[in-house]
Amino acid sequence: MQDLQPDPIDRYFTAIHHALDSIRKREVREAAALIAQAIEFGGIAHLFGTGHSNMLAQEVFHRAGGLVAVNPIIDPRLGFERGAIEGTEFERQAEGADDLARAAGFRAGDAGIVISNSGRNSLPVEMGLRMKAAGLAVIALTNVEQSRAAPSRHPSGKRLFEVADVTLDNRCPPGDAAIQVPGMATLLGPLSTITGAAILNATFIEAARLLADQGKPPAAFVSANVGGGGLEELKALTDPYSDRIRFYRPGGR
Repeated sequence: MQDLQPDPIDRYFTAIHHALDSIRKREVREAAALIAQAIEFGGIAHLFGTGHSNMLAQEVFHRAGGLVAVNPIIDPRLGFERGAIEGTEFERQAEGADDLARAAGFRAGDAGIVISNSGRNSLPVEMGLRMKAAGLAVIALTNVEQSRAAPSRHPSGKRLFEVADVTLDNRCPPGDAAIQVPGMATLLGPLSTITGAAILNATFIEAARLLADQGKPPAAFVSANVGGGGLEELKALTDPYSDRIRFYRPGGR
């Protein structure tokens, strides 16, 4: 008997398209306005996430077609370098924000983007609160449906979307994974990295448009692997931000 169930690959791509089509452009424009305002007056955009969300913080940093005034908050404890279980434990502890916020160097007038699919773990919520206390406009990139359905792990009882000035909803299904494979009890096919990357890039594109419309186009990268790709040109772009963004300094110090 012929299997009439759609190909799981097709279903996954359909789920991606559905999520992307559901993204609210109004939210993107609101977030972009906050970033544009920060950059216009000499500020930068800080991005924070743990686990796979930390990959999104790096997605928009130092790449072709991206803005220069972007500071990813990167630390071995935020990824898997010190162990996957240890990383999961770390994101549930608010105390980790102390040295992370200090190293990031928040300043009033900057913008901050905190990325967390669940929006309930202590560290992302605490980083959002630290950003707000420092005078930053705070943007959350999260799964609103899933976040609303679960209690916060932060001592305040707040979830990430509840501490943000603007929330970007990644429009993923609760639990992130979207595809049922016959014979497996666990869903496969996470979406949050794909939709999150699209949302962040769209937000920075719109921020750049807002600034360019004012005659103040922001510094942006071209590919170092197309044409000359001179390192001196790259250095000229990043040097003005080397006092604020440590990864533009030699050795990332």
